[in-house]
Amino acid sequence: MAAVETRVCETAGCSSEAKLQCPTCLKLGIQSSYFCSQECFKGSWATHKLLHKKAKDEKAKREVSSWTLEGDINTNPWSGYRYTGKLRPHYPLTPTRPVPSYIQRPDYADHPLGMSESEQALKGTSQIKILSPEDIEGMRVVCRLAREVLDVAAMMVKAGVTTEEIDHAVHLVRLFYCFYGVFNCFIFSLYLGISVVGFSLLLHKFFLCFELFPTLKLACIARNCYPSPLNYYNFPKSCCTSVNEVICHGIPDRRPLQEGDIVNVDITVYRNGYHGDLNETFYVGEVDEGAKRLVQTTYECLMQAIDAVKPGVRYRELGNIIQKHAQANGFSVVRSYCGHGIHKLFHTAPNVPHYAKNKAVGVMKPGHVFTIEPMICEGGWQDETWPDGWTAVTRDGKRSAQFEHTLLVTDTGCEILTRRLDSICPHFMSQ
Repeated sequence: MAAVETRVCETAGCSSEAKLQCPTCLKLGIQSSYFCSQECFKGSWATHKLLHKKAKDEKAKREVSSWTLEGDINTNPWSGYRYTGKLRPHYPLTPTRPVPSYIQRPDYADHPLGMSESEQALKGTSQIKILSPEDIEGMRVVCRLAREVLDVAAMMVKAGVTTEEIDHAVHLVRLFYCFYGVFNCFIFSLYLGISVVGFSLLLHKFFLCFELFPTLKLACIARNCYPSPLNYYNFPKSCCTSVNEVICHGIPDRRPLQEGDIVNVDITVYRNGYHGDLNETFYVGEVDEGAKRLVQTTYECLMQAIDAVKPGVRYRELGNIIQKHAQANGFSVVRSYCGHGIHKLFHTAPNVPHYAKNKAVGVMKPGHVFTIEPMICEGGWQDETWPDGWTAVTRDGKRSAQFEHTLLVTDTGCEILTRRLDSICPHFMSQ
């Protein structure tokens, strides 16, 4: 009889002999999931359950790769799943895009489960960080960059364009804005009749002017920007694209946008240790009056909440403002997803629910930075998630819209860090 290998408990800091194995891991074929006791198993659950999610995702990918339709597009990758609306995924997804090694990455970027250990360390805390002047400047820079990236995505929204193509553009524009700025310098030098040597001197001055021309600086340093959603808990793309009944966290795929759709593009970028987050909902071509009312009301919900932001206001009050306006227009407010603190962490305190009579903890103080991002629905507020583990959809299949800004609480009110600089209006108002 062969000897039985001695197993050691996988709980961090425990070296006891392990005799128990996770039953879910056995079903999923995951090896080496051993624990010495139920207590150790429960203590490791928050991290351990991510292994289950990853195994399920990989299984779904294998099923997708073996199941194709005409044109190599699979619109039913999850056999037996009952969709709530008309939207279907278009699989397989394109491979995850690489990010050059010289770009600074958040702690989850290369984690096998996409887990942010810095976020996990503060999980459960309600303490809200007051940002230093240096932190605030870092947030201004990254939020301005996030806005520029969303503006690029906005130009791509039209019938026939896939959300995958939007994601591709979003990914690239984060990485190559620097080269765009240098190219413009080169064209400008040619226009002036400057030689190659002259261009080299001009380029040298371009970099020396960083502190004198902040906007010029911003266009160049964008090459150090990482797309925050990428690999965040194994999210496979660089942005979220949520079409029609998708509430949030839609995964860009090969479905072409269709005339009459509404689509939300959610952008977060990471630069020099800070995240900047915003989103807008767009019309695809001509949309019906119901879509226009939904999108307009959702934007108004966001702006009315922003108008209330100032020191001394309780975070729970924002939900009362948002739900009152949504209900007055015949819409409902999603409850499963909320705004959040953001700075060096992608998601942190405070939680900012968008529905009335919530129990959010905290009072606004100067130096707080957080997002407000209401998700408003035509029908009921209840949601469910597709088998991909990310795509949140309305349970009744009706449309949902969303807008988001990152905000800084000031001494007298707030600063919208992700505002447009070329217009006071969101893109849908000019579509």
